[in-house]
Amino acid sequence: MPRFAANLTMMFTEAAMLSRPRHAHNAGFDGVEVLFPYDHSAKEWEAALSGIPLALINAPPGDWVAGERGHAAVSGDEKAFRNSFLKAADLATRLSAERVHIMAGIARGPMAEQTYCDNLAWAAAQAPDLKLSIEPLNPVDMPGYFLNDFDQAGRLIDDLAIPQLGLQFDLWHAARLHGDADAVWAKHKHRVNHVQIAGLANRNEPGGGGFDLTGLCTDVDDMGYEGWIAAEYRPAKATVLGLAWLGALKGRAQMMGR
Repeated sequence: MPRFAANLTMMFTEAAMLSRPRHAHNAGFDGVEVLFPYDHSAKEWEAALSGIPLALINAPPGDWVAGERGHAAVSGDEKAFRNSFLKAADLATRLSAERVHIMAGIARGPMAEQTYCDNLAWAAAQAPDLKLSIEPLNPVDMPGYFLNDFDQAGRLIDDLAIPQLGLQFDLWHAARLHGDADAVWAKHKHRVNHVQIAGLANRNEPGGGGFDLTGLCTDVDDMGYEGWIAAEYRPAKATVLGLAWLGALKGRAQMMGR
């Protein structure tokens, strides 16, 4: 049966961050993810999670206000990348987070790709027991981001052939980048080690836009997928008032014996 996580950066924002894991658990989520958990100590997170699984964190992106969006593909930022990754890997290990998303950063060109591949290989060697993910992001939400195509991501994953490195399939970004998110999923699902969902076309509660969420849940079960389906969306109202989709998907999976 699929496991569902709530993205605490975007959801349950009615509550303070460290109280959100408990709200998510009480609302029926199996676990949580946090994009950037670095404003609180590991001890604070351990107490807040209290045994609730942590599906994913992002490596620190750098100075967000100044426009940094990660360092992995930015030539000349190798030291910053290594420091940020080691910080993420240490926190992920302490909190038993299942994977770290490595952000590529604002870059382009052959040198950026070589830098990206070198840094991904280095990161995998530093934390061989930690799952790593890369995620294509659309240029409207993330202008200039190096990894902006799912075929590009698939090629890099295949070329690197690092067992713990996988694709982060974000439904919102797949639709924004390629139009037909179902086709993107069908082409790349065998590379995926983390899934994020949102509603199309406003990034609110999951559903709409023609994407088959029930089929996705069936696929991940049939594939033997061991990752999560994470809800990463902006609730249209108070988070707990818009969770009918979660009950429907979990109920259908139970009915099918999954």
